[in-house]
Amino acid sequence: MKKKWIIILSVILILLLAFTMLGPLMSNVEQPIYQVIRSERNIDIRQYAPMIIAEVEVQGKREEAVGSGFRMLADYIFGNNTVQQEIAMTATVQQQNSEKISMTAPVQQQSQNGAWKVSFVMPSKYLIDTLPKPNNQTVALKEVPAKTYAVILFSGLNSNENILLHEKKLMQYVEINQITTVGSPKYAFYNPPWTLPFLRRNEIMFEVKNIP
Repeated sequence: MKKKWIIILSVILILLLAFTMLGPLMSNVEQPIYQVIRSERNIDIRQYAPMIIAEVEVQGKREEAVGSGFRMLADYIFGNNTVQQEIAMTATVQQQNSEKISMTAPVQQQSQNGAWKVSFVMPSKYLIDTLPKPNNQTVALKEVPAKTYAVILFSGLNSNENILLHEKKLMQYVEINQITTVGSPKYAFYNPPWTLPFLRRNEIMFEVKNIP
């Protein structure tokens, strides 16, 4: 009987360890390219390279909106799309297939005009003209120019309380350093939901207009 319980506990410990490692491993995907201009503890000023995003607009509460937006974007990158490819020696005939797009991180969320913009950054191998076209018309592909952001990095759950706490810290840093920002904050979440809170990577970003 004792041996049986030892086996059961061993299996549970192995499963816990597997789930602990799975979150960070699955988050080891392509991420936006940026250069750190200035850094102070868990706050960076970053210069981001131009990127292409797939974006949806979702109504509702923040927590529900990010989940709903994620599902629509995941549906697009996992194959609900159309590849339009010109066939050799023709100008008008096209071949249509679907294509699975590599997963990236993070999923981003930003409040705008009473709704939530939820987006994925597309893999850097694509141009706007070579990306598969979404079959779902609510998914929009956009080119984003190079931008500078003030960013705070933190772990834990992406709860409203945790976000508000770190958003205030970032706003204090921006005010103290007399940095001019533009628009509403953007939230970035890098890990799948089963990742243990202390292993999660979350970020809040303010676009920067001017740095003294």
